[in-house]
Amino acid sequence: MPATHPPDFEHAIHTTNIWLKAVAQALGSEDRHLAHRVLRAWLHTFRDRLTVDVAAHVAAQLPELLRGVYYDGWNPSAVPIKYDRDGYVNRFAQEAKIAPEDVPRTAAAVTSVVREHFSPGALESAVEQLPRDIRDVLLQPAA
Repeated sequence: MPATHPPDFEHAIHTTNIWLKAVAQALGSEDRHLAHRVLRAWLHTFRDRLTVDVAAHVAAQLPELLRGVYYDGWNPSAVPIKYDRDGYVNRFAQEAKIAPEDVPRTAAAVTSVVREHFSPGALESAVEQLPRDIRDVLLQPAA
């Protein structure tokens, strides 16, 4: 007999798969593993630059399974971490396992997907908390 999951869990998996497919498509790929790595890197680098309150508001916009990814490894007593554009790019590249020169295009693609799935204005409100040089990376037009 096949294993079945409770309906809530099936919904959480389905919603996460929608996000991963959208990220993969925004990157011009079908690779869900790549999509997961870059979405995870985006979530962590974004989260760690925010205050605890703003980070919690962002988490509330995420589907259940991605909220777990978002909070994985988080140390609220150590945030916000004060890194500049280069620190952001290097950390994102390392976590996503991509080249630093690919970070601006990749981060912008993920930002566009996140914006589509968040409530209107929720992402922009959080992004306003970031320094201009990091905002510019996140908000540049996706190629």
